[in-house]
Amino acid sequence: MSMNGQPRNPKYIFVTGGVTSSLGKGIIASSLAKLLQSRGLSVTIQKFDPYINVDPGTLNPYEHGECYVTDDGAETDLDLGHYERFLNVPTSQANNVTTGRIYYNVIMKERKGNYLGKTVQVIPHITDEIKRNILQLGETGNFDIIITELGGCVGDIESLPYVEAVRQLKWDLGSDNLLVIHLTLVPYLQSAGELKTKPTQHSVKMLQESGVQPDIIVCRTEHPLPQDIRRKIALFCNVEQNSVIEAMDAETIYDVPLLMQKEKLDQRVLYMLDIYNDQDADMDAWKGFLGRYKNPIEEVRIGLVGKYVELKDAYKSIAESFIHAGAANECKVNIEWIHSESLTPENIAEKFDGLDGVLVAPGFGERGIEGKIAAVRYVRENNIPFFGICLGMQMACIEFARNVIGMPEAHSTEMAPDTEFPVIDLMEEQKNVTDKGGTMRLGAYACKLKDKTLAKKIYGKANISERHRHRWEFNNKYQKNYEAAGMVISGINPDSGLVEIVELPNHPYFIGVQFHPELKSTVMNPHPLFVNFVKAAIEYASNKKLVLS
Repeated sequence: MSMNGQPRNPKYIFVTGGVTSSLGKGIIASSLAKLLQSRGLSVTIQKFDPYINVDPGTLNPYEHGECYVTDDGAETDLDLGHYERFLNVPTSQANNVTTGRIYYNVIMKERKGNYLGKTVQVIPHITDEIKRNILQLGETGNFDIIITELGGCVGDIESLPYVEAVRQLKWDLGSDNLLVIHLTLVPYLQSAGELKTKPTQHSVKMLQESGVQPDIIVCRTEHPLPQDIRRKIALFCNVEQNSVIEAMDAETIYDVPLLMQKEKLDQRVLYMLDIYNDQDADMDAWKGFLGRYKNPIEEVRIGLVGKYVELKDAYKSIAESFIHAGAANECKVNIEWIHSESLTPENIAEKFDGLDGVLVAPGFGERGIEGKIAAVRYVRENNIPFFGICLGMQMACIEFARNVIGMPEAHSTEMAPDTEFPVIDLMEEQKNVTDKGGTMRLGAYACKLKDKTLAKKIYGKANISERHRHRWEFNNKYQKNYEAAGMVISGINPDSGLVEIVELPNHPYFIGVQFHPELKSTVMNPHPLFVNFVKAAIEYASNKKLVLS
């Protein structure tokens, strides 16, 4: 709703990409959204992915990076994480749609007889379903501007129906209500010593052949774009010269909103969409964050133990949460990426030498499990700050059962279905589930925190809500054994009684959580678990220095 209580009539911005994938459409979309939001406008971003999976939930992280989970339990593309981290506003299922979902919806309608007598075709049926999904967020009346990122590259077979839907929407909505931003690459040829515009020209030509004329061209480049290059791109791509925007490689993704502000991207968008807004983007809080991030007074090394460490995008939200928490502590967090398969009880002291904290990361399956358990034992016995997330928390419980409670065969039924001590077991409602997609415990669930615990101290309140993505769970049959041996169950779901947080009181910082706190950390709201973990690592590092001196 607008300030006078009337539903908003939103304007639509589409971000397309050409030349190559991974140019950063998500970061450009997030940066533009941040600038428009900072001018007092209500903005959201949605991502349309051209792959045929209904969602990325069943994709290997090596294939697609992390799977980002929203409050309403949607398994989505990792770009939605950028949207939330930049805007500090939750997304939902409506913010991420795949080709698989589009076709699934159309096929379900066809089976129900919605198209009786008609031949179901890409045009109009698939494109109509794409348009219906694009406009869905606008129909809530909550937004002034809806930015839609189209995944993939212009010219890909998979992208054609989306580009066609944009062409139709421009005709449906009128050019004052819809804007197309095309992100391309302007490569620098070292041997020739010059920037080359031809890839951009070809990319725009391909878009034009599909009936879509970009309004603004954003050029990714390693070198500044001189005016003559901008003039050339404008001339050959049929845009005004001040609609050619330079997007230089940045030191950090969080610099990009300020670079886009300098390039006047937000002003250009408002002018072309005929939106009157005389408010300058208020980026002071953002600049404050960047100032703390870039001028740290402390430094720590934190080991991230995982099984997908070769691809950093598999743990994207965790890495970003450390940036937010580091800035909050005015501390540079150096992440040491440690492959869990490489860890053994014999080499762990050497591998963890110099670390000020260890995070055992989420994951699925058997690979690298014993390395994670060895990691937990080492940090528990050597009083190194520890943070376990999802599978990391489960490994902490298995390690404690084996080496403290006295159940040497303790395990999770995920890896050892016949274990004598199933301290981690498949949740009751999961036992008859056969479909893999979208069937885990997903989305936001409540958690009640016990008084006088580390968790309660960190959150500063008794009732919290966090996002989940798992099938296996702490087995409550063993709860008394754990408590008798000194582990504190500090967070429990009030409805199901499922254990959400475990901690060890006689340790500098030892906490494991079943949920994924990294999914709720944003630039303006760093997650308290990460902030306090970094704080514990700073204390550990300074105590180490005192001992050495």
